[in-house]
Amino acid sequence: MDKLLEIIQATGIPFAYDHFAEGESPEPPFICYLLPASDNFAADGAVYFKVNEVHIELYTDFKDLSVEQKVEAVLDEYGIFYEKSETWIPSEKLYEVLFTFEMEA
Repeated sequence: MDKLLEIIQATGIPFAYDHFAEGESPEPPFICYLLPASDNFAADGAVYFKVNEVHIELYTDFKDLSVEQKVEAVLDEYGIFYEKSETWIPSEKLYEVLFTFEMEA
């Protein structure tokens, strides 16, 4: 978890795990990150190598390539292989760019 926090802090973008407390959400851009699942490696009937699935959700109020590129540059710097997807959230009037990858637990 320390390594993941180091990576997210390196973006310079405000962040929180899962969500910000009611009324404490900063102005976009901001990041919410999650560890929604694991993809552990087994050996001899036991967990041999622990791996977490990581979601970094970047929220912006408009399509902001420079902020996306900032996150990408940090992930690249740390040698993280990631997938990226995007969606518009009408109820929040925010874009969510989702970066997903796996990382040793």
